[in-house]
Parts: sequence; structure tokens; C-alpha cells
Amino acid sequence: MNILGFLLLSIYSFFPPHKEFAESFSSTGDTITYTNPVFEPVLADPTVVKFGNEFYAYGTEDNWGEEGGYHLVPVIKSKDLVNWEVVGNSMDKKPDWKERGGIWAPDVSQVGDQFYMYYSFSTWGDPNPGVGLAISEKPEGPFVDQGKVFDSKEIGVANSIDPFYIAENGKKYLMWGSFHGLFLTELTADGKKPEGQKIQVAGNHLEAAYIYKRGGYYYLFGSAGTCCEGANSTYRVLVGRSENLAGPYLDQAGKSLMDENSGTLVVGANASSQGYAGPGHNAEIVTDEEGQDWLLYHGMAKQKPKLNNGTNRRVLLLDKIVWVDGWPRVAGREPSTSPQESPVME
Repeated sequence: MNILGFLLLSIYSFFPPHKEFAESFSSTGDTITYTNPVFEPVLADPTVVKFGNEFYAYGTEDNWGEEGGYHLVPVIKSKDLVNWEVVGNSMDKKPDWKERGGIWAPDVSQVGDQFYMYYSFSTWGDPNPGVGLAISEKPEGPFVDQGKVFDSKEIGVANSIDPFYIAENGKKYLMWGSFHGLFLTELTADGKKPEGQKIQVAGNHLEAAYIYKRGGYYYLFGSAGTCCEGANSTYRVLVGRSENLAGPYLDQAGKSLMDENSGTLVVGANASSQGYAGPGHNAEIVTDEEGQDWLLYHGMAKQKPKLNNGTNRRVLLLDKIVWVDGWPRVAGREPSTSPQESPVME
């Protein structure tokens, strides 16, 4: 070692560097920055749950073709929201309460010591899709089907898909809907059937409901536009808020989410041809150790929007949420495409 190296080592020993400096030169493999996507080739309509120090994310049933094969509600896991590994399928077999259809847009929550997965069972243009429930003792599954919660004809809402579960004041609720209104209903104590009156909370321009509580408000996130037209997809995430779970929900301009052209933009497509089309159907918001909120959602790279088998290549995207005057948005209201600071996790 030369004299300069010896001096630097001596200084380092007596005056350890600041945490950020040390991490930037870490040899442990910790991720300091990331660049979208955080997972590919496909994790459409994501949902995420944390168990211990690990996050588990789930997506719509899809065939990843030569990039990974068929997956029945895939499950992936991560400790930092950035580095994900495939666990496998969260179900051993497809539910059989419908003759045919895909298992779409799962919503997974920890309920007591179990994990509840509400899921959509539908085909494109299905006249009577529905919502089912599967339960597991572990976040990775296997989730065991409990059967149908309701279908469109029973509940009286066309295109009854995209469920979202929320517990409030000791009661269980389900919000759902896809371009025929978003609705809320209370569930029975076991979470397996609707109970009481359904309440419409948003109009026909939204699907993929998600509720986030902050500062005395319930924020209702929903996706508008076309989800699955490759680089031409117009999907985007909009938001409104209310002081009550059942609404009324208003956007930042004070317009009701029951109105067709309502909703404050959270994230939409990149203007650049190198960015992402159709960003939407966000997962649960995750808050890191420094109090920063993060949004997971899917989108399609405009330069590679589909798999070779024709499946929409809806990759998993991650971005910070910026709160401005009490309203959430992704910076620039479009997916990041350059290196970003990673979430700070345990």
C-alpha cells in the first residue's frame, strides 16, 4: 500500500463516512438506485402485501410465453420493492364456479392470521363475470378457493370485476367495478358474501378501485382509459377524496367522481416514445422507513409493449408519490425512466 492509501485508510478508521457515502460504495449488493421496470415480463393489475420484512406481489393470470410460461395468479417477493424474485403460482388450480374465464386483478390482504385473495373471474366481454375469494395461511399460498362472493347478475352491477377489500370500524367491505360504476358493499363477518345495500361511489369512467386513508380523508384511486392496446393504451390513474368511505368523492377541482370527466391525474403515459403507455391499476401504497410513499402499478414500454405470443407485456413500475396541497401524484405525472433513489427499507 502506498502512503496515500495508508493515509486514506487511517482517516476512514478514525472518521467513518456518512451513511449515504458509505452506502454508495457498499459492496454488499444493496440497491441504492433503480430504474423502471422493477419486474418484467408481466405482472398486470398488481396487488401487494407485506409480511415480516418481505413484500409479496400478485398479478393477473397470464401466459408469459417464452419469457416465463403460464402463471395462474403469479406471486413474486422482494425486501425492497426493487429486486423481485418469482415464487410461483399462488393457486394450485383454477376455481371452478364458472365454466371458463381468467383469474384477473387479485386483491390480497392479511385478515387476522390468514391472507384473503379476492379475485375477478371473467372472459373479455363476459355477460356475467364475478368476484371470488381464496384464502391461504401463508402469503405465498397456496390460496384455497372459497367460491363465488357474487356475480354481476346477483349483485346487479354489470362487469363486476376488480375487487378491493378494506376493513373499517370492525367491519369488512368490498369495493369493485369496471366502467359500469364503482360500488361499495359491506361483507358478512366471514368476508364470503355481500351484506346490506350496495352504494355507488364513482361513475362509468373508472375501474380498479383502491382506497388509501390519509389526513382525515379516504383517497379513491381508479384507472380510466384502455388497459390493453399495447403502445396505444390510454390507461391512467385518477384520484378523488372524501371524508367518508361511502363518499361523496370529489377531485381536486371539486368535481364529483360520479361525473364522467372527473378525477385528478396521478400518473399517465410518458410523452416520450421511449417511455411507457397505459400506466394504471395501481397496487397498495407502501410507505418506507423515511415516510416516503411509493406506488406500484403496471405499464407497457412503448418500444416493447407485447410478448411474442401477443400478450400485453404489462411490466411492474415503481415511483414515489409526491403530496402537493393534500393531493397525490407521481413526479411529472408520468412513469420515471431514469435512475431513481430506491425506497429505504429495514
